[in-house]
Amino acid sequence: MENFRQSMYELVTETSTNLPYDVRRAIRAAKERENAGTRAALSLATITQNIDMADDNVLPICQDTGMLTFEIKVPVGANQIEMKKEIYEAIRQATKDGKLRPNSVDSLTGENSGDNIGPGTPIIHFEQWENDYIDARLIIKGGGCENKNIQYSLPMEIEGLGRAGRDLDGIRKCILHSVYQAQGQGCSAGFIGVGIGGDRISSYELAKKQLLRDVSDINDNPKLFELENYIMEKGNTLGIGTMGFGGEATLLGCKIGAANRLPASFFVSVAYNCWAFRRLGVTLDAESGTIQNWLYKEGEKISFKEDTETAAASEEPVREVVLQAPVTEEQIRELKVGDVVVINGDLHTGRDAIHHHLMDNDAPIDLNGQIIYHCGPVMLKDKEGEWHVKAAGPTTSIREEPYQGDIMKKFGIRAVMGKGGMGPKTLKALKEHGGVYLNAIGGAAQYYAECIKKVDGVDLMEFGIPEAMWHLKVEGFRAIVTMDSHGNSLHKDVDKTSFERLQQYSEKVFS
Repeated sequence: MENFRQSMYELVTETSTNLPYDVRRAIRAAKERENAGTRAALSLATITQNIDMADDNVLPICQDTGMLTFEIKVPVGANQIEMKKEIYEAIRQATKDGKLRPNSVDSLTGENSGDNIGPGTPIIHFEQWENDYIDARLIIKGGGCENKNIQYSLPMEIEGLGRAGRDLDGIRKCILHSVYQAQGQGCSAGFIGVGIGGDRISSYELAKKQLLRDVSDINDNPKLFELENYIMEKGNTLGIGTMGFGGEATLLGCKIGAANRLPASFFVSVAYNCWAFRRLGVTLDAESGTIQNWLYKEGEKISFKEDTETAAASEEPVREVVLQAPVTEEQIRELKVGDVVVINGDLHTGRDAIHHHLMDNDAPIDLNGQIIYHCGPVMLKDKEGEWHVKAAGPTTSIREEPYQGDIMKKFGIRAVMGKGGMGPKTLKALKEHGGVYLNAIGGAAQYYAECIKKVDGVDLMEFGIPEAMWHLKVEGFRAIVTMDSHGNSLHKDVDKTSFERLQQYSEKVFS
């Protein structure tokens, strides 16, 4: 199959940069029902702009190009060993070309392979069938939404919903709770795939495979079809909204599958996927490996360029504050939840490895009064040796909760920026030290990359490109204050409200 490698390269590139049509339709529907002038509406306007930018630039929609999972059906006799080798080479090339971020990390040493290839990465599942062509599908699932996957073992007590038994109503409670627990950390509004039954492994696998279904399809099982519709309706009453800012759109799709199980086990597994639902597929000629058709591209392709932006027009004036490092404590104390911050000048990235390092080591630069961005960018170096940012959206901040407050106090950092908010330890430190948490729009990697005008340098490159500390010059970099120095947290408020709404669904619904 002389064209198979090129076809896989095109599949990887297209999946990373171009959202499927069914997902675009779901996002447009969410945008149309959101209330004008809200934080959620402003976020959706940014998201749709980012979708078009990624498509136009053929660059990653989100900087976290995540775990690649291939589901491939092949005719009997196909050489799966050679096909796997060709997929590896296609991924190496896509990484080199900046279509993927190097994401394969040794679990013991933390060393990044640099090319997305390593034990367990990528995931490739082959299945033989009796057709004479190849069906290859790819899901690119980032770490933020992957971390919000959840598995329940029934019977059990579920927070806010009470006892969940081994029946359809118990399953209902598990799925509703899975939507609640994701909050904004999985880049809501999101999609969920649900697997009922199996063992612990096959249940999660079944859940992830549900994400291969078209958003608009109809479940063959009438009971599961009814449950899918119920979850879509009730999930969107929880008020979590886009990015966890509150709002009307929390869930964009729900697909449920069931498998047989052991008498002693009853698992309900949920695979959560962010709004940047990167899933495409192709059919290939079995002899040449040439692409015959693209999947998930049925119907009209939606572009958001001509959408009216009434949702982004605020009904009430929003206070905008320009920050340029070094930032003083006095400037920070003036900020309140809901303010829009526009960052100009210096910005420094730092995520998991950096935070762990800074606990016991000096910083490579003076961080007093500086702003730290929880981001692992996609970077490419040109022929002159200069680095360029190709994608730079925020990563999920809650992972830094054990470190953040201590590091801010130790180095005099005044603002941290990421997505999904942080917990009580950080909130307490912000109040004591005089700091703020800024929420950028998760997944909007092209929107934010355009705000980065220059790469000033990089430190701690031994941690790999995503985990290094990049020193950036930015202009017009917008984010929302969601945790301030007065003890206020939008994330805590939305969690409280959504939990109260979740409790409304504790009574039995399905018999």
